[in-house]
Amino acid sequence: MAALQIYVLFPGTAREALGFYADVFGGQLSLHTYGEFGRTDGPADAVAHGVLSGPVPFAGADAAEGGTSVRTEGLMLSLLGTAEADVLHRWFEKLADGGQVIDPLTPKPWGASDGQVIDRHGLHWLVGYEQ
Repeated sequence: MAALQIYVLFPGTAREALGFYADVFGGQLSLHTYGEFGRTDGPADAVAHGVLSGPVPFAGADAAEGGTSVRTEGLMLSLLGTAEADVLHRWFEKLADGGQVIDPLTPKPWGASDGQVIDRHGLHWLVGYEQ
């Protein structure tokens, strides 16, 4: 079955960002540089393609020189119901480290628990689960 793949262009911080998400979610991280791909539109050591395989698949790269990197408004990456409650709480806390909690991951009046956090790389996450 096909699934949506998150692919983010970072402003020269892809190595750090993808390493951060590997620490948050676990999984296997594979990075390839501009030099390895024969690209000349950025530094040879810039990330041309990075993939995190695991519980939360994620991919990204450094934006090419003069290219646009991620800027989002009105967009959240949802992790609703994607893991057990204890795992989601752990992910939320790790995403919040160096970021900004918008709404704590707590029980809500409608019976579910959820929260929102903008991580240190500027991505807005919605994390939650049913009781």
